[in-house]
Amino acid sequence: MAGNLLNIGKTGLFAAQAALSTTGHNISNASVAGYSRQTVVQASMGGQQSGSGFIGNGTTVADIMRYSDSFLNGQVTSAQTTKSSLDNYYTQISQIDNLLADTTSGLSPALQDFFASVQSISATTGSDSARQAMLSSASTLTTRLNDIDGRLDELQSGVNSQITSTVTEINTYASQIAKLNDQIATYSGGSGRQPNDLLDARDQLVLELNKQIQTTVSKGNNNSLTVSIGNGQPLVVGKQSFELAASTSDTDQTRVEVGVITGGKVVNLAEDSLKGGALGGLMAFRSETLDKTQNAIGRIAISLASTFNAQQNLGIDSTGAQGKDFFVAPEAYVGGSIKNDVNSTTAVKAVVADASALTQSDYKLAYDGANFTVTRLSDNAKTVINPYPQANAQRIDGLDFTVTGSAAAGDNFSIKPTVNGAANIAVKLTDVSQIAAAAPIATSLPLTNTGTGKISAGSVDIGYLKPGNAITTPVTLTYDKTSGNLSGFPAAAPVTVTNSAGAKTVYPAGATNIPFTAGSSYNVSGMNVTLSGVPGDQDKFTISKNTDASGDTRNAALLAGLQTKNILNNGTATFQSGYAQLVSFVGNKTREVKVNADAGATLLAQVTASQQDVSGVNLDEEAANLLKYQQAYQAAGKVMQIAGTLFDTLLSLGN
Repeated sequence: MAGNLLNIGKTGLFAAQAALSTTGHNISNASVAGYSRQTVVQASMGGQQSGSGFIGNGTTVADIMRYSDSFLNGQVTSAQTTKSSLDNYYTQISQIDNLLADTTSGLSPALQDFFASVQSISATTGSDSARQAMLSSASTLTTRLNDIDGRLDELQSGVNSQITSTVTEINTYASQIAKLNDQIATYSGGSGRQPNDLLDARDQLVLELNKQIQTTVSKGNNNSLTVSIGNGQPLVVGKQSFELAASTSDTDQTRVEVGVITGGKVVNLAEDSLKGGALGGLMAFRSETLDKTQNAIGRIAISLASTFNAQQNLGIDSTGAQGKDFFVAPEAYVGGSIKNDVNSTTAVKAVVADASALTQSDYKLAYDGANFTVTRLSDNAKTVINPYPQANAQRIDGLDFTVTGSAAAGDNFSIKPTVNGAANIAVKLTDVSQIAAAAPIATSLPLTNTGTGKISAGSVDIGYLKPGNAITTPVTLTYDKTSGNLSGFPAAAPVTVTNSAGAKTVYPAGATNIPFTAGSSYNVSGMNVTLSGVPGDQDKFTISKNTDASGDTRNAALLAGLQTKNILNNGTATFQSGYAQLVSFVGNKTREVKVNADAGATLLAQVTASQQDVSGVNLDEEAANLLKYQQAYQAAGKVMQIAGTLFDTLLSLGN
């Protein structure tokens, strides 16, 4: 009996000792990230049959249980990856918001100052000082655009660097998880007991991994985990980890993309498949905000250069020469994939032909072996280059696409029409005399006219620049009262008459039955005049080459009018309102991300608190357990002491 009692006391002593050790372990690791509290699970060793029934044999430590709830852990992981993504997004987008909204460094003040200087030319009759002020403000405007794009380029470079460093961290975590999978499987395979501290370490690594990228975790054999990212791309399978790689884009060497290393080669992953965590936040920021902002700023620059140059070309400078381009017009970026067939000779050009139709999207041109297809990446709208080979350029969204040479199936090109617009715009003119402030034509009335007919000062459109249309000798229109018609229009050109209600009538070249209608506009060879009043019989209206360019500012007035003209978005927005839309978009997006980030932080705090209610170490509770298990230890020792006393008594009886 004494021996059995001794064994019972010994089992209780060992159980209490294990409980004390576990409690001490909890207390020591209370501040360790990811640690889950543990407790000793005791079980009775069963009884031994005797004459009076079953007598117990003591206790045993059945398990060291780890308090961990996979559902709550999953909620924490999900909330953490969302918060990390939004925090990273907000950190980046707030820089753009501050850049664009700044009243001193933003674009709006520079635009206003530039067009104010253009308007001042009209007010000062084209003085040299006003022209110099215009060149100066134009230089300030282009420098401001260059600076904004330079800052956006810095953000692009920063995103590239962060993507590279984040991929390195992801690979490190994946490797560590795979090693722990191997260790856990080894310890779990034979005994069936779980290595609690290793499980905690692995769960913490999974949480840290989700700070970098959103993962999907599933359980495998022997307590191993399979970790996937994106659309099911495996990152960890058992004891094997797969490496991600940060590499430059096939079609744009300034852009870093993420791929997975397979068979020694890097296979790029779709950007929109990499969600959550720091990497997902970077990818979302770049595609949703940074690219759009750079394209939007570039579109303003390209549209400004294109439309201003077009109007400048329609005027004449102070020497009487036809106007030359005022701005350097930025070109679209076209990049062929480095994986295109080496024997391909395809050459692709994309030229801005209609600035008002430009979108803020990038495009992809791909050859499938039969057709070249242009895909607008913002909505995946596709347009086939037809016919091919081309006789003429094909216009898509204001761009004239020209594709020449031979291609192989799979060849593709990236077209970014506006990405370099703000970076490459510059003032092309260097001399104030080259500003085309004057109109190339002038109108007059002979003093011998008998009626009240009048002719407007006249203007020209793009048709005037066609070969043979520029006026060299005066055009004299004569009114015949009997027929009510005008004669004298150039015989080789059609005449378009637009009445005061906006209705147009086109008369073919050489027509002699062109009626006079007061208030109607007449367009011939790109020259526009409006006739009014009541002319007398044989009254004449003369259109001639402008010989007083230095004092004429009609074209300057038209240049200044571009400020309030709806040019962007298919003629629905001005330069100013287009920029305001961009500022509003970025501001609203910044606010949206901030609100979501704050909500994400609150959610993370809530689910973390719920998880810690289950897994966290409560030091007060552990202190109470210490006393409880100390008493159990002392009681078990007392049992052993009594067993010893009984044994001594039995020995003494034998003597």
